[in-house]
Amino acid sequence: MTEETRTITSFADLSLAPEIARAIDEVGYETPSPIQAQSIPPLLAGRDLLGQAQTGTGKTAAFALPLLSRLDLSAKYPQVLVLTPTRELALQVAEAVQAYARHLKGFNVLPVYGGQNMGQQLRQLQRGAHVVVGTPGRIQDHLRRGTLKLDRLSCVVVDEADEMLKMGFIDDVEAILQHTPQERQTALFSATMPAGVLRVARRYLRDPVEVRIKSKTSTVSTIKQRYWMVKGLAKLDALTRILEAEEIDAMLIFVRTKIATVELAEKLEARGFSSAALNGDMTQGLREKAVERLKNGSLDIVVATDVAARGLDVQRVSHVVNYDIPYDTESYVHRIGRTGRAGREGTAILFVAPRERRMLSAIEQATRQKIAPMNLPTRKDITERRVGLFKEQIQNAMQGEDLSFFEELVDRCEQEYEVEPRRIAAAMAYLLQQDRPLMPEEKTFVEPTPASRQRSSGAQRSTGDEGLRRYRVEVGKVHGVVPGHLVGAIANEANISNRDIGQIKIFHDFSLVDLPGDMPEAKFRHLQQVWVCGQHLQLSLDTGADSSPRQGKPPKRRPAGKPGGYKGNPVKKHPAAAKRASKKVHKS
Repeated sequence: MTEETRTITSFADLSLAPEIARAIDEVGYETPSPIQAQSIPPLLAGRDLLGQAQTGTGKTAAFALPLLSRLDLSAKYPQVLVLTPTRELALQVAEAVQAYARHLKGFNVLPVYGGQNMGQQLRQLQRGAHVVVGTPGRIQDHLRRGTLKLDRLSCVVVDEADEMLKMGFIDDVEAILQHTPQERQTALFSATMPAGVLRVARRYLRDPVEVRIKSKTSTVSTIKQRYWMVKGLAKLDALTRILEAEEIDAMLIFVRTKIATVELAEKLEARGFSSAALNGDMTQGLREKAVERLKNGSLDIVVATDVAARGLDVQRVSHVVNYDIPYDTESYVHRIGRTGRAGREGTAILFVAPRERRMLSAIEQATRQKIAPMNLPTRKDITERRVGLFKEQIQNAMQGEDLSFFEELVDRCEQEYEVEPRRIAAAMAYLLQQDRPLMPEEKTFVEPTPASRQRSSGAQRSTGDEGLRRYRVEVGKVHGVVPGHLVGAIANEANISNRDIGQIKIFHDFSLVDLPGDMPEAKFRHLQQVWVCGQHLQLSLDTGADSSPRQGKPPKRRPAGKPGGYKGNPVKKHPAAAKRASKKVHKS
């Protein structure tokens, strides 16, 4: 069912615990995103919730803020369990929860994922954790060991449920839910609602409130849209390059929080750009003054939040930069609509972090336009731009100023120092541009390598890519494996980022995977013992025989009916089999 909610314009309308409201105010959030406004009230009331919204819409705060408001801090056992498909997301959620709970005395949150030291996790569990955030594989490891008890859990959150399904973890999620109390509260969030996710929702959610954040937007054809994949260079440095190299009249930069508007504006001012903040904490008079300065040309850059920029109409805004990706597709369209006004052409640039790729896809789908990737301006581009502006200044001075005094000065220098006028002009140019060199320092503008460009675009890498080697694993099509199984197993069990996993080739009874060539021996041995689709990976360096099966004994299959033997589960290890594999490695 879909539940009607009253209009919510600020976090003060949500009846959150005072400590949580204080943290939100300090973080600088101005107004709840749509998923937050619709999810927080029912979760505060103890209702189950089925939420559909894209990545990057603020789902973490949507469940974390109400659930933290309901915690019993005197009870030193897990009260909230958050299941995530990857270790990266588990860490991200745990960090956000810790930030929101900064004023809750004695609060503890524990991220639990494969690849992390088990002893460290055990010690933290013994000390007591109010919120546990983890991947299904490691959560089940603790359940089998008896080191994690979920019998007094008050709420379970399943985040990115459709990704759980794609990676083969949905059976594990169901197995974990069976260890939780019947009367628990359950929240399930997913960008899409495939049949497998709906089946879990129908089975484990009780009369849930359904929240769907729909996108129904389109963009203006006069706006040129581009995105830069954030990697290897700080956002501020990337923004500086763009400001240096682009033909910009005026720019509007969007960030998510009030604090960020002030911080970014100050940093840009320090780098020599005329900029100001625009946020909801400013008086109406100050906001109007900033807009007026932008209109009359005495200000070139405004750093704003969505709320503060509502209704902003300044025709000279040639560029809109989404420094922080928006919460939803409607906000994106409203933001970039501040340029390309009255039939003029405009440029919109979107900064996208690797974990925000799905939000980029949602924006493209909602706007029905592909957004082109952009290469940042190089050191050479910026040098040429600075030189061009400098030459323009020289030309304007020659055409519009009385230079007779300076001409006499040059003549005197020529006679006194016995040098050519060309040398004198070069020295004057050097003195003039000392504070802002025409040629940027090499260390400031590091040229991106072809490999880094390919990684940032999300392209798969072959063994020819720097730092990668090809490995063979003994699981293939006959076992039902798909690339997502291998990525999930390697990323979660070996603590290898999915961005560092290259090309995957799946054959009849084995597969080839490109992995970092500097993988430690301990991690290599650990991956040999990992189970994927009922098979030991038996990881080994590939010899180049791509189409021939491995000689010798066939790999052992997991004994039927043993603990952890869930069908399709890509990352579970049978303890006895792992011990046998370990002995085999030591003998070799």
